[in-house]
Amino acid sequence: MSVAEQTPVVEKVSPGRRPPRRNGRWAGYLHLLGARMLELKREPEVVFWVFVFPLLLALGLGIAFRNKPGDASSVAIVSGAGAQQAQAMLQHSPQQASFKVNVVDDVAARKGFRLGKYDLVIEPDGAGGLRYRYDPARPESVMARAEVDDALQTAAGRKDVVTTTIVTSSEPGSRYIDFLIPGLLGMNLMNSGMWGIGFALVDMRQRKLLKRFVGTPMRRSDFLLALMSSRLVLMIIEIGLLLTLGVIVFHMKVLGSIFAIVLLGAVGALCFGGVGLVTASRAQKIESVSGLMNLVMMPMWIFSGVFFSYERFPAVIQPLIKALPLTALNDALRASILEGTPLIHQWPRLLVMLLWGGISFMLALKWFRWT
Repeated sequence: MSVAEQTPVVEKVSPGRRPPRRNGRWAGYLHLLGARMLELKREPEVVFWVFVFPLLLALGLGIAFRNKPGDASSVAIVSGAGAQQAQAMLQHSPQQASFKVNVVDDVAARKGFRLGKYDLVIEPDGAGGLRYRYDPARPESVMARAEVDDALQTAAGRKDVVTTTIVTSSEPGSRYIDFLIPGLLGMNLMNSGMWGIGFALVDMRQRKLLKRFVGTPMRRSDFLLALMSSRLVLMIIEIGLLLTLGVIVFHMKVLGSIFAIVLLGAVGALCFGGVGLVTASRAQKIESVSGLMNLVMMPMWIFSGVFFSYERFPAVIQPLIKALPLTALNDALRASILEGTPLIHQWPRLLVMLLWGGISFMLALKWFRWT
């Protein structure tokens, strides 16, 4: 073999010019991100739980709590002297459509009230007076007492001193479905971010796939960042599907800009991706990460205002509730979607999510192990 054949060929590089690189800084990150997207083809159940299930949940709850006349109060009148007169007064009152009146004996009335069959029990005293039995802890019982008393007093000849007019209003934005859609969107971003990343990470660890990355030049930060950012692609689809359902089916008005809503969703997805990483950074089994995920998410399911307002909880824990990332995401989404609040006014909520996501990612970098 000649000397020329033994001498390696060295490409000449002009001064000031960088030599070409076969693999860029983000090559491993991009390959792993693409692999995460391809996994959706192999796991159709992921498509159902990430995209289809939230739509079915929103559709079912929206139909259940759609705008309709309030249910009639169920009223029991204890049989005896004065029972028929009280029943006739209610049935001939202007508010008769608001009641379902039954005359039963005392035992049946008390049992039905205890089991929730009746909202109110009326007990005639035999001398023309009536005694109301209601539960102040049940809103429907309190409302039934007020409506029944008003109807009976009016039927008995009471004249109102002040003339009032009733105007009903149910505009988009004030309905339960308008409150629900942003909450479901935030909850779905949390669930898909944490479960999607946590399960994937532990599953790869159980199948010894993570060990293969140890011998590659891929950085740990690139690997974890690829898992987090894979949620961004899914996030855009999730937001689009839920908002489209709300607008088309329930005529929800979206007052904020689509860019602001997508940006809030992106911050939320990255935030919960970081929380999912730190939760699954050392878990060895699916059962272990399932327990940890539930432990982290359960307080947010209850306190963060997904299905009802967190203002119902005592004032002493309100600061803790508002410090939760799901609370910040839900409040930000509702403010943007229902009120059109600009992003500049949402910086405290964005700061909460960024802190949760950033701190969680740094802890995941420190605690994560390949085996």
